[in-house]
Amino acid sequence: MKAYELLFFVAPTIDEETRLAVMKRIENTIAADNGVVDNVDEWGKRKLAYEINGLTEGSYTLIDFHATPESIAELDRILRINDAVVRHMIVKRTDRD
Repeated sequence: MKAYELLFFVAPTIDEETRLAVMKRIENTIAADNGVVDNVDEWGKRKLAYEINGLTEGSYTLIDFHATPESIAELDRILRINDAVVRHMIVKRTDRD
């Protein structure tokens, strides 16, 4: 398994229930291929560098996890079709393998 880092943000006006549903979906997708979530870091509201879809702030979350490279494509697909997630980025962490 390889180490990865996922950073995503949702609109700050989104309710907590929807935000937790997004987190649960991410954790289930990682666990589906025997992946492991190592750490979840809630950054909270941050000002965006530029306006995206009318938003000037976002509620950020950073997730460190281990997964197979094949499961990353599925996770990326799920994050792209989820309306609650405004932007996301998955990065391979070679320093944590």
